[in-house]
Amino acid sequence: MSQWKQTPSQTVGPYFAYGLTARQYNYPQTSIAEGAMAGEEVEGERIRVEGRVLDGDGAPIPDAMIEIWQADTRGRYAHPADPRGSNAGFTGFGRTGTGTDPKCRFVFDTIKPGAAAEGDAPHLNVIVFMRGLLTHVYTRIYFSDEADANAADPVLSAVPADRRNTLIADRDGNTYRLDIHMQGDNETVFFDV
Repeated sequence: MSQWKQTPSQTVGPYFAYGLTARQYNYPQTSIAEGAMAGEEVEGERIRVEGRVLDGDGAPIPDAMIEIWQADTRGRYAHPADPRGSNAGFTGFGRTGTGTDPKCRFVFDTIKPGAAAEGDAPHLNVIVFMRGLLTHVYTRIYFSDEADANAADPVLSAVPADRRNTLIADRDGNTYRLDIHMQGDNETVFFDV
């Protein structure tokens, strides 16, 4: 009998739907964090952010999970380390899977964030979980109608000019749309954290 055990690379998952997005998939249990974005009392421009997670062939991934964390409309994070004060009623956190949408989309109904610091462009911080990834990946979503702020943003400016479009969501009405490409010619820029 071998003394060696299976390694983490021998995955059998994902279990995101069952453990982390239970209500979305109509499981009876609740999750540690349900991911409610904003109630009606929260100030700010109501927006929808949507897209798909695509594999290297451009096919939608039906069992990915996306988390976002964002500032409120004044650029404040719901975090005790943010010295600018509380933004009670707005968690800034959202989590959804792609498996219940007929088009395999992620959809977040939220408010448009403000700039979190001078020189920053409004953006969403994004984490992607999916089968085949041993470690989740980090990216951002910027907004197409914030061209001046995007040009000055230090993180976006560090991305090669020909790759920045992989991080900028196009606006149509109150909806911003951006697909996340895991591989291929249009691969989304991912960040080391």
